[in-house]
Amino acid sequence: MVSTPDGHRTYGGSATHDVTNQAPPLAPYDASDDTALLEGLRREGAGWAEEDLRRLGRQAGSAQVQEWADLANRHEPELRTHDRYGNRVDEVEFHPSWHHLMRSAIAEGLAASPWADDRPGAHVARTAGGLVWGHTEAGHGCPTSMTYAAVPALRTQPELAKLYEPLLTSREYDPVLREPTEKRGLLAGMGMTEKQGGSDVRTNTTTATPTAEPGVYTLRGHKWFTSAPMCDVFLVLTQAPGGLSCFLVPRVLPDGTRNTFRIQRLKDKLGNRSNASSEPEFDGTVAWLVGPEGQGVKTIIEMVNCTRLDCVMMSAALMRTSLVEAGHHARHRSAFGARLVDQPLMRNVLADLALESEAATTLTLRLAGAADRAIRGDEGEAGFRRIATAIGKYWVTKRGPAFTAEALECLGGNGYVEDSGMPRHYREAPLLSIWEGSGNVNALDVLRALSREPGTAEALFGELALARGADARLDGAVTRLKTALSEASQTTARRLVEQMALTLQASLLVRHAPAAVADAFCATRLGGDWGHAFGTLPRTAGLDTIVERALPG
Repeated sequence: MVSTPDGHRTYGGSATHDVTNQAPPLAPYDASDDTALLEGLRREGAGWAEEDLRRLGRQAGSAQVQEWADLANRHEPELRTHDRYGNRVDEVEFHPSWHHLMRSAIAEGLAASPWADDRPGAHVARTAGGLVWGHTEAGHGCPTSMTYAAVPALRTQPELAKLYEPLLTSREYDPVLREPTEKRGLLAGMGMTEKQGGSDVRTNTTTATPTAEPGVYTLRGHKWFTSAPMCDVFLVLTQAPGGLSCFLVPRVLPDGTRNTFRIQRLKDKLGNRSNASSEPEFDGTVAWLVGPEGQGVKTIIEMVNCTRLDCVMMSAALMRTSLVEAGHHARHRSAFGARLVDQPLMRNVLADLALESEAATTLTLRLAGAADRAIRGDEGEAGFRRIATAIGKYWVTKRGPAFTAEALECLGGNGYVEDSGMPRHYREAPLLSIWEGSGNVNALDVLRALSREPGTAEALFGELALARGADARLDGAVTRLKTALSEASQTTARRLVEQMALTLQASLLVRHAPAAVADAFCATRLGGDWGHAFGTLPRTAGLDTIVERALPG
């Protein structure tokens, strides 16, 4: 590679031309080189993790790890129902790159290890790590997320938690299928939904029949979306005699024999293709009751809080990754006599994307801070977490698909080919608004929290009050939100939750971001000085400041 006098990089020639005016590979780069992320890490009580986060960022952006991410998605998992002799084995085979990614993620504490860490901010550090490691690929984030989320649900059954929690919180990846307590580390999956109901889990038809042994049941039925079927244990919802209940299902029983877990097929999904999502069938499958009979939803609600936060985190990570890719291309590509990044209209697009990305990252870390403090007994933070996580899950994941589409367009045709990696980001984006309840489910959950837990509204407005008087547009939005809240109904639930999300994001940026960022966000998202697409910031917006803050050095 050589540089021409005008600064363009020139790659190997061909018989007809030399290759010029193309961006060099982004990798290696530092995925933690994100000012908003590092500021949020310190602010939410996990500044002690910064050195490890920076190391993780260099690892995530390395050429080797980026190649793992690509290969894990190009070589998708394969289901092997029987061995060569005709024995039923129900195993899923993954490309070695998947195992490299999993081993790294678990060693870095991105699964359940924070539950074994007494340091304040441990859960914030994990979330920040997810925002950085999310620059690799999203599929292997599914089993790490479910493993993280399984611990609080399992704690409702202390004897099971005592047995399994030390292995779930381990930093060792042990993919061999064998009796769980003989392994160095465990992964947890979950199987909640069924064909006839989806998110309406109370319509589940899978049955649980008690055995003579207390707490032990046998299951019969079929699950519709069960991700990571090669996990060691699964939390599932089924109908017990006392109603919908939560159960722990191991793949291998204590005596070393295989539990009945017949994988009927793997889902042929739009994105998230490195990860296996399956339809298992239970038939005399042995399971242990987790929590009381008839209280399955209550038992897993803490699990849902954790996985919903991870949906927000992964959407924010995907936004950041796509923005970095777009900014890198714009810095090295020229058109019409100037670099793309210096073209005013492209700069407007990048600045608008940067605002959206910083708002998502800042909210994600605030939610992680609330979770960390709520887990440690802060009741005020627990109320805020309850409503704000559902708000963030609705809004941030909704913004992901439009964001990644715009970032892809910044690369033009170069972004539309698989080699760029942008199509993988684009296919991934819709998943995060579907997993753990689609938009309607989360909007209705916000209404449910407001009606059944009045303290959640107080917690939300208490948070917004911290920025009172700093920006007139924000103060006006809070006033409008109070009016909208008094008129809330199912019909207007999406509109209400959108207002909540934008007002909350604005309040955080007003308090913590530079004036140029906060002013542009409030002017557009709250003040209406904005179009219907990205790249429509007003003339007065501080584009240079916003873009330079956002793009890595």
